[in-house]
Amino acid sequence: MGYQDLKTGVNGFNPIHSSKIKFNMPIKVLIADDHKLLRELLADFLNDSSDIDVVAQAGNGLEVLEKVKSSKPDVVLMDIEMPNLNGIDTTAALHKEFPDIKTIALSMHDEQPYIRSMFEAGAWGYLLKNCAYDQLGSAINQVYNGRKYLDNDVSGSIIEDYLEHFSWGTKKQTELTDRESEVLKLLAEGSSVREISDTLFISVKTVGSHKQNIFDKLEFGNMAHLFKFAFKNGIVSL
Repeated sequence: MGYQDLKTGVNGFNPIHSSKIKFNMPIKVLIADDHKLLRELLADFLNDSSDIDVVAQAGNGLEVLEKVKSSKPDVVLMDIEMPNLNGIDTTAALHKEFPDIKTIALSMHDEQPYIRSMFEAGAWGYLLKNCAYDQLGSAINQVYNGRKYLDNDVSGSIIEDYLEHFSWGTKKQTELTDRESEVLKLLAEGSSVREISDTLFISVKTVGSHKQNIFDKLEFGNMAHLFKFAFKNGIVSL
C-alpha cells in the first residue's frame, strides 16, 4: 500500500482517521443493594445482555461512593434501605459529585414519599423489585439515553398525589401558629400526644387542641395526610 492508498484508505476506510469512528460500548452498571444474593442474580441477568456490563457491586451507600471512583459506571441501580448511608442520601451525593452518573431506584417501596425523595435527590428512574427483567433492561437503556423512567406500578401513586395537591397539599405551614408548627413537627416525627405534652411542657388537652387546629386549618382527613404534608414541605425527612 502506497502513501496515496494510506491517505485515501481502502474501500473508503481511512486508518489514519479511524479514531474518529464511534463504537457502541456496553452500558456500565453498578448494582447497590445490601442483599448479596439479589446483587448476584441481577448481575448474572444483566451480564447476559450484550449492551450492559455490570462493572461493580456495593452493599451500602458508602461503598457505592467509593466504588464509582474506580469502576466509573454510567448507571447505578440503587436500593433505598441500605446500611451506613441510605439510597436517597447516596443518590444526592452521587448527583452532586458525579453528575454524569445516572441513578435508578430499585426498591420494594411504592409509597409516594420514597418516590419523590429519590427523584428530588437526583434519580433518573424508579423501579419496584417485583418488575420483570426485561423492564429493568429497558429502564437502564432509557435512562442511559437521557430519558426519565417510572415503573407503571408506581404511576398511580404519582397521580393520586397530584390530585391531592389541589386539596391540602399546597397549603402553607405559615397558616399555623408557632406552637402548632412545633406540634405538627413532633407528630410527623412519630411522637404521641403524651410525649409532646412532656416535651413542650403543656397539658395533654392543650396538645389535643393544637392537633385539632392543625387538622382543621390544613384540612387533613387523617394522619397519613399529615405525614405526606410533612414530607412534601421538608418538615421531616425519611
